[in-house]
Amino acid sequence: MKVSGFTFVRNAIKFDYPIVEAITSILPICDEMIVSVGKSDDDTLGLIKSIGSPKIKIIETVWDDSLREGGKVLAVETDKALAAVSSDSDWCFYIQGDEVVHEQYLPAIRQGMKDYLNDSKVEGLLLKYRHFYGSYQYVADSQKWYRQEIRVIRNNKNVSSYRDAQGFRTIDNQKLNVKMIDAYMFHYGWVKPPEVQKAKMKSSINFWEKDEIAEKKKKEYEDTFDYSGIDSLASFEGTHPAVMQARLERVNWQFDFDIREKKLSLKNKLRFLIENLTGWRIGEYRNFRLLK
Repeated sequence: MKVSGFTFVRNAIKFDYPIVEAITSILPICDEMIVSVGKSDDDTLGLIKSIGSPKIKIIETVWDDSLREGGKVLAVETDKALAAVSSDSDWCFYIQGDEVVHEQYLPAIRQGMKDYLNDSKVEGLLLKYRHFYGSYQYVADSQKWYRQEIRVIRNNKNVSSYRDAQGFRTIDNQKLNVKMIDAYMFHYGWVKPPEVQKAKMKSSINFWEKDEIAEKKKKEYEDTFDYSGIDSLASFEGTHPAVMQARLERVNWQFDFDIREKKLSLKNKLRFLIENLTGWRIGEYRNFRLLK
């Protein structure tokens, strides 16, 4: 069984993406790692080269900044990395620049790849998510955060990135048939120094909005990013991936939150209660078909 990891990145230093941690977290179960590095305002290319693994294959790209709707440019860059995967790979393991896999879950992910290797009905594997917010102490738990997403796909050249690169579909826009793996992806996109988070948010608006609307929305981030506006958080009681330890030790800002505080509408409080009691999330977006 051959496994290819793939990812894309631009301005990783400028916006403090844990891309090195992301890549190194899945390298142990990958035979190759395709990294699509966009032309950056910093030395992102040098950062990726500094990892020094012979498994890493870098492709240099230029992002089309005219793609200003729905985050499409992110899907385009994902597909560039996917297209560079070796043709003899069986599985493609996707990870974004702000995601990290805990080493404790690598055996389960690899076992899932083995279990379904010869089952052609299974087109992808679904991972669960923990979304960290404000600091490494809290995880977001309201219903606006996705609970699972496809991160392993079969290398059949019939799959492409969907919308803003959150998930995948077939090239004729059909949802993938997937199996759930009992493993978590740790998402750190909302854990940065407030001033860096502000800069990243202002820049990211360009991926979704045209100039006039983008400029209006950027005015919302004139001040330092305020993490306290979040609706609901829970305490994180586990451990972080080993590759994240140095980053945890460099934290230079403070964010505290009363987890008893739930800034939810009456409707969302009811939905929250139902989910906690039954595990059912009403109206949950699912860009996949879960096989039993």
